[in-house]
Amino acid sequence: MAKKKKVDIKNAKSKGEEESREGNVEEVQDIQDEVLEGEEEVSSRAEPGEIENLKASLDESEEKAQEYLDGWQRSRAEFANYKKRIMREREQMYERAKGEIIKKYLDISDDLGRALQDRPETGPGEQWAEGIELIYKKLQLMLEREGVEPMDAEGEIFDPNRHEAVFQEENDEYESGEIIEVLQEGYTLGERILRPALVRVAA
Repeated sequence: MAKKKKVDIKNAKSKGEEESREGNVEEVQDIQDEVLEGEEEVSSRAEPGEIENLKASLDESEEKAQEYLDGWQRSRAEFANYKKRIMREREQMYERAKGEIIKKYLDISDDLGRALQDRPETGPGEQWAEGIELIYKKLQLMLEREGVEPMDAEGEIFDPNRHEAVFQEENDEYESGEIIEVLQEGYTLGERILRPALVRVAA
């Protein structure tokens, strides 16, 4: 008798679970049906003109968004170019100011170089000449560190962009236009001509 009751309870349990599952499935199906009915009702209520208006508004919004994006990208590129231009102008201004200062030291270097050409080899002036030579070498080293380089124009063909002709003379040992002698050394600072060389040129 007890055995039979246990079997009945088990069967009743299984039956209850099946009914519960069936109920859940039916509930989900009912919700899906309601959603579909709602969509059909909205579609049936919307007039063709309203749909076209909505599409047109959407297209217009997309066009405006693209215009704003293009404008932002263009402004960003213009600002980047502006920053580059400002940096380039600052560098050029710095190089010009640097060149003007260095030019003054070139005149001092020329004077020291000329003084050393007639330096005394013996006597009281020997030590004085050694001191002048030391100053001259330090000045040359400073100019070299700043990027200043001598042209060494002797033997080159005359170039009006780099040389300034002081004399032009006939000379059988040199070709026409060849530099015979450098009277004042020319210098460059990077690609810039800091000072042209004063030269004698063969005619």
